[in-house]
Amino acid sequence: MNNLVSVITPSYNSSKFIDECVNSVISQSYTNWELLIVDDCSDDCSKELLLDLERRDERIQVIFLDNNIGAANARNVAILKAKGKYIAFLDSDDSWDSQKLYKQISFMIKNEIAFSYTSYQSISENGLDIIRVINAPYKMSYNNYLKNTIIGCLTVVIDKEMVGDFEMPSIRSSHDMALWLLIMKRGFDAYGLNENLANYRIVSTSNSSSKLDAANDVWRVYRQFERLSFFYSTWCFLNYAFNAVIRRI
Repeated sequence: MNNLVSVITPSYNSSKFIDECVNSVISQSYTNWELLIVDDCSDDCSKELLLDLERRDERIQVIFLDNNIGAANARNVAILKAKGKYIAFLDSDDSWDSQKLYKQISFMIKNEIAFSYTSYQSISENGLDIIRVINAPYKMSYNNYLKNTIIGCLTVVIDKEMVGDFEMPSIRSSHDMALWLLIMKRGFDAYGLNENLANYRIVSTSNSSSKLDAANDVWRVYRQFERLSFFYSTWCFLNYAFNAVIRRI
């Protein structure tokens, strides 16, 4: 159990949290990883911080973009450069438990799994308060996931050798949802490890307008990417909305 894991981290104006994010990767008990950070043309002091982090550990590679291209395309830049058998995702304001990769890769190898995710917790912006824990169902199929987008991007690990090449669809949000569905359509169900191994930070930019944008993008995934009928899309969207509310209470 020593295959390379490529950790994909898009970064935009991430100076407030990037150090904690990267340290959570450096502290992993599973040590055979590379961290590909794509700076999406930040205009804060991120560049200096990222260069310092890159100097700190030879497993870290920072890619600076000349134009802002959005999180999905920034992830794709890193995916194209990734050398690992496994691809993992971690946003610049989130973090992992130190046993995350070891436990998840062990789970995947033991059960011959190509696509996995774990439970995670939402934390306050200052990181001091746990808001809620999202427990991972053991299995999500294509049709299950259409109605319940419970898979946290920061928890996903994909065996690229098993599922083949892939990239994130270029949409504002829900690009991870569209990718998970693409992989599921190739015949790979997603399997959950019900251990809380990641921290999803709720930041102040998570306002009602961004939630509306996300809901619109979910509908766009149903209709434009998956080409579901209007009536089935409506049924899936109602289930998606119900499950999203349940997770928040």
